[in-house]
Amino acid sequence: MTLAARLPSAAPMSVLDERFMRRAIALGARHLGQTWPNPSVGALIVRHDRDGPMILAEGITQAGGRPHAERIALEAAGEGARGATLYVSLEPCSHHGKTPPCVDAILAAGIARLVTALDDPDPRVRGRGHERLRQHGVEVVTGVLADEARRAHRGHLLRTTQGRPAVMLKLARTADGHAARLSGPRLLITGERSNARTHLMRAHADAIMVGVGTVLSDDPLLTVRLPGLESRSPLRVILDSRLRTPVTAKVIATAHATPTWIVTAADAPAQAGEVLADAGAQILRVEAPGGRVDVAAALRMLAGRGVTRVFSEGGPRLGEVMMAQDLVDEFALATSAAALGEPGVPALGPRIAAALQERFKRVGEEQLGPDRLELYERMG
Repeated sequence: MTLAARLPSAAPMSVLDERFMRRAIALGARHLGQTWPNPSVGALIVRHDRDGPMILAEGITQAGGRPHAERIALEAAGEGARGATLYVSLEPCSHHGKTPPCVDAILAAGIARLVTALDDPDPRVRGRGHERLRQHGVEVVTGVLADEARRAHRGHLLRTTQGRPAVMLKLARTADGHAARLSGPRLLITGERSNARTHLMRAHADAIMVGVGTVLSDDPLLTVRLPGLESRSPLRVILDSRLRTPVTAKVIATAHATPTWIVTAADAPAQAGEVLADAGAQILRVEAPGGRVDVAAALRMLAGRGVTRVFSEGGPRLGEVMMAQDLVDEFALATSAAALGEPGVPALGPRIAAALQERFKRVGEEQLGPDRLELYERMG
């Protein structure tokens, strides 16, 4: 496949490297939420000649984490890869796992030049892939669009270095700042376009996480219901210290179709756990100081089971807890044009409001019909 618009052959190689690395990062983003416990990596093979660059092949890490992006691109390029440049959004693996190292495949294919964005902090790799390729005569360039790649691979980086998944907290509020009524029926805050955007964010997560209060008050399904993306519904995680989740809840009624994990206290009622397990849920027990599940411990458990990206839709109470423990990496705030017009539950509690001022920066804003979506990222 050739580029629709070629850059001049005299363009600096650094410009070309950034252009193709941006493409590699975008490719990897397509499969976010599908490849855990492995990162979703993008790769492309480019031949540079006097007429300008030509993309020979592309690859993305596949569902379940294999095959890796590099192997897919190399197989598609065949003999054309010999002497070409391989662009990868993360350092190629250099260790033997379920498959041989990608470094072996790169050397066998005759790649002359490797361009990556980041070293992989996985202790089984950690620069060894780059070093081995250099030792075999491959030109290796690293650090191209590193900041963009860190955002794309945030879940893998945090799981590897801090033992927890990346967390995006999503909240919705009325124009006058409320997330729910004080009592009465469920409050439907945002409209169709905003809700569709939420489903797209779900599709790029490994897991959706809520507290049992959300299950009891809203009985949500917590799946992706965008046309064509239904199969990308992520794992559902319920934080439920005393196993109050009803067996009739939608998340339990559909647990055989969409995996559902309930994280509970070590001493939660055994019989309730057996009933929920028989209905298809998996019961996971963690420490619960004061009788409430430790959210940080729950996230560590998820990371230990391979989860890299969590999308939290648990409402302001869970959001306050996570912000207080500095467990949130991205924040999405949807604001409706309509006001509640009566006393309600504030969407932004004091810890969330303080964190947005002190630790987060706004990185984007989208108008979704009458609703506005603001996107924030942790600074530093």
